[in-house]
Amino acid sequence: MSNDMNRVTLIGRLIRDPELRHTQGGIAIGNFSIANNKSYTTTGGEKKEIVSYFDCTAWGKLGEIIVEYGKKGRRIAIDGRLQQQRWTDKDGGNRSKVEIVVDTFQLLDGKKDSADEGTPPPATPDYEPPKTDSNPFGDDDIPF
Repeated sequence: MSNDMNRVTLIGRLIRDPELRHTQGGIAIGNFSIANNKSYTTTGGEKKEIVSYFDCTAWGKLGEIIVEYGKKGRRIAIDGRLQQQRWTDKDGGNRSKVEIVVDTFQLLDGKKDSADEGTPPPATPDYEPPKTDSNPFGDDDIPF
């Protein structure tokens, strides 16, 4: 069976401080929600805005980092995948919820308050980009 594509990239603002919890096995889970705004103008010239809210989950060290540095109102870029959860409620009804499982994130504004302790470490702690000492292309090879 093949894997289908499932990628989400969003920029928005944290609507509340992220919350940290742990699995029974001790794995950290950071839960947070973001608001994503879309502005448009109607054919009559009226300006409108649509706000969408998305629940997000970050696992492990990534979850710990977002809880430590993410604060309500901060602008954030996230990249991840959609995941649907299904369950039966107490009345026997079928319920479902789609959330974003975050693979990477970046805080985009420099908003600081007394609780902040500076700039967060990279949002993908296990990834280190390859190091290059020089440009492998000559200046004439670059099209801009």
